[in-house]
Amino acid sequence: MNKQIISKKVLLLFVAVVVTATGTAFAQIEQPSQITIQGIGLFTKSSTGQIPSHDATKSGGVLVGYSYQFKRMFGFEANYGYTRNTQNYGTLSGQTSVETDVHEVMAGLIMRLPVKVRGVRPYVLGRSGALIFDPTNKSAAPEIQRQIRVAFVYGGGADFNLTPHFGMRAEYRGLIYKVPDFSVDSLNLDKFTHLAQPSVGFFYRF
Repeated sequence: MNKQIISKKVLLLFVAVVVTATGTAFAQIEQPSQITIQGIGLFTKSSTGQIPSHDATKSGGVLVGYSYQFKRMFGFEANYGYTRNTQNYGTLSGQTSVETDVHEVMAGLIMRLPVKVRGVRPYVLGRSGALIFDPTNKSAAPEIQRQIRVAFVYGGGADFNLTPHFGMRAEYRGLIYKVPDFSVDSLNLDKFTHLAQPSVGFFYRF
C-alpha cells in the first residue's frame, strides 16, 4: 500500500512539473502573432558583357507579412510584396524593354536572436517562394508572356518595440532567382541574378 501511495505521489509530482513547464513555455510567447507592413526598395544586379544582357530599373514597393512564433527562437513567416519596374534586355536586334508588375510570394522560417537590449528583437530569415513577372502591356507584344520564377531568400533585421503591441521594423533581404525571359528565346540569359531588398516599416503584435 505504501508503495502505491508513493507511486501516485511521484506520478502527481511528474504531472505537475510537466504542466508547469508547459505553461512556462507558452508564457514565454505571450503575443505569438505579428502583422507587418514595410516599404521596400528593389535593386537588381545587372548582367552585362554578354548577349543578351539584362538589367532592371530600381523601384519601390510594399511588403506585407504575417508571422507566428511557435517557439522562443523559431517562428514561421509568410510575405506578399508588390512593385512595378522595367526589365531591359540588350539583344542582337537592339534594346527590348518590358514594363512589368512584380508580385512576390514567400514563406519560411524566422529565427529570433537572443539579445539583452530591452525592446530590440533581432532576427535572421530564410525562405523560398515565387516571383511573378506580369507584363503590363501584353497586347503590344503578344509573344511576351507572364512568367513565374522560383526564388530563394536570405536576410535579417530587427523589430523595435515602441509599445507592448506596436513597433518598427528594419530589414534587409536578398533574393536569388533566374532572370526572367517571358518565354521569349531571344531574351533568355539562362543565368541567375540577385535582388537586394532593404525595407523599413511597422508591426503589430497580438
